Amino acid sequence: MALEEYKRKRDFRKTPEPEGTVAAKQAERERFFCVQKHLATHLHYDFRLEHNGVLLSWAVPKGPSLDPTVKRLAMKVEDHPIEYGEFEGVIPEGYGAGIVMLWDRGTWTSETGDVDRALTKGDLKLTLNGYKLKGSWVLVRTGGRYARARGGGDRSWLLIKHRDDWAGDLDITEFAPRSVKSDGDFEDILAEDNPAIWHTNRPAKGGETGTMFTGIIERAAALKAARSTKDTKVTKDTKVTKDTKVTKDTKVARESKKKAVPASMTSKTKSGRKPPGQK
Repeated sequence: MALEEYKRKRDFRKTPEPEGTVAAKQAERERFFCVQKHLATHLHYDFRLEHNGVLLSWAVPKGPSLDPTVKRLAMKVEDHPIEYGEFEGVIPEGYGAGIVMLWDRGTWTSETGDVDRALTKGDLKLTLNGYKLKGSWVLVRTGGRYARARGGGDRSWLLIKHRDDWAGDLDITEFAPRSVKSDGDFEDILAEDNPAIWHTNRPAKGGETGTMFTGIIERAAALKAARSTKDTKVTKDTKVTKDTKVTKDTKVARESKKKAVPASMTSKTKSGRKPPGQK
């Protein structure tokens, strides 16, 4: 698939997403992986693995689970360019419009040797070494009635955590919801962007996600306004403090000068004569 499908779905004159090129193939090594939390038509997590110069990508509606008994649906989507793995921000109107957060990143290695063969077979065992996701995992293509019932066909996979020291019943998406890149949430990401971009690119009205998106935009605007007010207050407080310090320093300097020079040395005597030693 490479990047043809990725490029076909985007207008790079409008989106800040990288256009990307296929990177040169490299020998077996630790490769990049990331998980991007994406608020678009639906809130989901994009699971991406570097392979053959691109990012293999799966959309995971409920996000990864550390519980080996939980099998998370992962829908195979188009490959993405390597540069996309560090992307965090707002995508304008069009395919994938919404907010992207870099939720996790790190490296991965294959436990099955030949990655292409494992993908063809539909059984890719891998080890993740990220900030939030670690240890042994498997991506399994479902096929059969399970996939057809969801309209996925060959695109329908399951992301499952293997039992190891990194497994558990902790809901990692709830426990660690923020970005590993900026330590921000969706509101913070929006607050750092030009309002002219995200105010004009709201999703279609209606639906739970649309309501969520609108709420986030409003909170982001309030957050940005609060930051602006805080910055203004800090500037004013700094000026007041500086002016106060200058006034105090001036007063101290004057007092010190008075103490350092006796009155008898600073003026003539009543008789009009200068004190002894004063020229």
